[in-house]
Amino acid sequence: MTKDLKPQGKRSTQSDVTGFLAKVEKHKTSLATQKREPGKTCRLIFAMDATASRQPMWDSACHLQIQMFNATTAQQNLSVQVCYYRAYQEFTASPWLHNSEAVREKMCSVSCLGGYTQIHKVLSHTLLETKNNKVQALVFVGDAMEENLDELCQLAGKLGILKIPVFIFQEGSDPNVRQAFQQIAHLSGGAYAAFDASSAKELGALLGAAAAYASGGKKALEQFSLSQSSKVKQLVHQITQAP
Repeated sequence: MTKDLKPQGKRSTQSDVTGFLAKVEKHKTSLATQKREPGKTCRLIFAMDATASRQPMWDSACHLQIQMFNATTAQQNLSVQVCYYRAYQEFTASPWLHNSEAVREKMCSVSCLGGYTQIHKVLSHTLLETKNNKVQALVFVGDAMEENLDELCQLAGKLGILKIPVFIFQEGSDPNVRQAFQQIAHLSGGAYAAFDASSAKELGALLGAAAAYASGGKKALEQFSLSQSSKVKQLVHQITQAP
């Protein structure tokens, strides 16, 4: 699947956000039943496609990615690992970062280089990391998929078995990429959404809510929502409702 170097500007619709929320809500029961040790860190991997097709919108995309984590990394007991791929088989994973400033600094240090997608490395790396210490979620932002989808789906299924949801954000509007990303998200038990300026703030707050829930359960989620806008409160309210 080839990449289109021309920037694409599909905006998220309300149904995108609603669908994303519904997927996050699906995890509340399984997350609630997981035993949490007091003070135990919640681990979240944030992975980026840093290949050349994202260069035209890279600066604005980095700004949006940072917005997404302003709320998320504010959560106590949250550790974030920033990963990216680019060039010829280059895949990099940062140390585990414990504050939003460190996450921003790492994201801003990444630049784009030409190369094929390496989503399989992102998924495989997440599986490897969780063998050492449980990873609660994987977030991935990309605009293309040039790999064997069956192999990616197999890895996504393994993540699903381990209760590691993949939250995928697509930059652009390629329908084939969207279909592939949706399958990966579905098999992992995660969620898919478009990635652009119209959705970053709300989805960032929603990721913050998911991180709060994963690290501290319903009580932490409700506390998180107190400082959010009325619209985000409505989304969080749906997550906290019992079936």
